[in-house]
Amino acid sequence: MSNKSSTQSFPSVQVVVLVATAWSVVALLFFLLFSAATSDEGRPAWYTITTYVLENMSFLGAGYLCFRNWRSSQIVSGGLVWLSIGLGMFSYSLGNLLLAYWEIGLGNSPEVSPGDLFFILTYLFLGFGLFKAITSKQLNLAPLQWMIVAGMAAVGIMIATLFAPSSANAATPPAIVRAAPSPQKLASPIASPSLQPFTAPAVSPSPAIASPAASPVASPELVSPEPATSEPVSPEPISPEPVSPEPEKAAKEVPTWAIALENQLTPLASIVGWLYIIGDVILVVMATTLLLAFWGGRFSLSWRFIAAASLSYYIADLWFNYATRYIANYETGALPEVFWIFSGCLFAIGAALEFDLSTRRRGARRRA
Repeated sequence: MSNKSSTQSFPSVQVVVLVATAWSVVALLFFLLFSAATSDEGRPAWYTITTYVLENMSFLGAGYLCFRNWRSSQIVSGGLVWLSIGLGMFSYSLGNLLLAYWEIGLGNSPEVSPGDLFFILTYLFLGFGLFKAITSKQLNLAPLQWMIVAGMAAVGIMIATLFAPSSANAATPPAIVRAAPSPQKLASPIASPSLQPFTAPAVSPSPAIASPAASPVASPELVSPEPATSEPVSPEPISPEPVSPEPEKAAKEVPTWAIALENQLTPLASIVGWLYIIGDVILVVMATTLLLAFWGGRFSLSWRFIAAASLSYYIADLWFNYATRYIANYETGALPEVFWIFSGCLFAIGAALEFDLSTRRRGARRRA
């Protein structure tokens, strides 16, 4: 029985807090040191891969802890709440893996990728889980607290109008630039002024030639042109420079099935953009309500971390919507995206705290 209890409580809340805090600090230092180190070809591949690993590991760890709460019969807030939040964590991880495959594996960044479907599911699962957590507690908010919730909703809607999808103002998403032969390199070398063929200058008749008394023997010498100071050399024909095929080889060949799938998903770009915005508004309203509803009490600490995790997710999404709309050829991996990693770590801490408090409460009841 003790072995089963120790297995269910692994890892302990102290270990989770230490690991999540260390993971957040390492991620922040990594973004601070290397996010600005870009070249003409963009961010290096090792940097992009590392950012995806940092994000996915934080959300996978949070998903495991949420599923542990769901399987435990001692959780006070209910298993359905943590099942929904855990599904949101794993859905984000799966969407991130698909996006990483498209960006790193295929070297392409379409307007809509299959990963967007799982990101939208993340909003649905998180929104439902937070809603169930709020409704499980009898809300008795003061008028000022309701005004705060309404104000946050108004701010979210105002930001949504700024980032509303618009084909006229949207920034062009990054894409693979295929190398093409330059028209100047393929032009004929004769078109260059320095390579014009030599033409003998016209010689005007000398007065000695025009005179009928001139000696006929001297005529040929007078008719020939004056010798030039330097003998012109006729240029040899220059063949056009061959275009180096190296850029074309460097560009990744996107499979036909991936191009076909992108073409099918591209018409949904506007709808997907609106779903992201609506999901962000719902997320910030739920987080604000959580902070106000679970402000006091023994079990409020875990939900404060959950609310902070939701706000961190919202901040990262807010930046990403701004960057993809107003920054042309934006590449993932900017410094504000570290808030996604913070979000996964905060979800993990909140789930661990909830599990620890619930098991302590049940243990105290048994001893009583």
